Amino acid sequence: MEDSQKPKSTIKRIGGYLHKVIPIMDSTGKVVNTVISPFMVELKPKDILQIIVGATILAIPVGLTEETWMLAEQLKMKNVLLLGFISIFFIALFVYFNFYRFHLKGYVAEYIKRVIATYGLSLLVVGLLLTIIEKCPWGLNNILAIKRVIITAFPASMAATISDTMK
Repeated sequence: MEDSQKPKSTIKRIGGYLHKVIPIMDSTGKVVNTVISPFMVELKPKDILQIIVGATILAIPVGLTEETWMLAEQLKMKNVLLLGFISIFFIALFVYFNFYRFHLKGYVAEYIKRVIATYGLSLLVVGLLLTIIEKCPWGLNNILAIKRVIITAFPASMAATISDTMK
């Protein structure tokens, strides 16, 4: 098929969500069918809920381990912050390659919003969990509390990122 005859996909809003519509053509160039797939570049409430649930999936088992609490006491703050930056880097890469690789132009703000929301919500979920089980000594040792949240948020944010890809 020549370049001029290749089907051109379009982006359409169906039921409030963006979808990619790809026409399927026969040898004469007539559209015989279309393929519609979700075009997941907008951060919707459903995505936020998936991120929260995904973060919770690993925040619970990791946050409830004494090893994590002790690691936060032993690691230097620079190492903990490095772990936080690695988390954001992995989230950014995964989100880029799964949602925005071919469509970043025009959706940069949505991309940044999704990365920040994924990590931020993961931090909130972990912080809430650790506060509930009284392993975040807010007011007594805020640095230790922050270190525990960042360490536990590493796996929690990865799970949040993966769950966000579900359609």
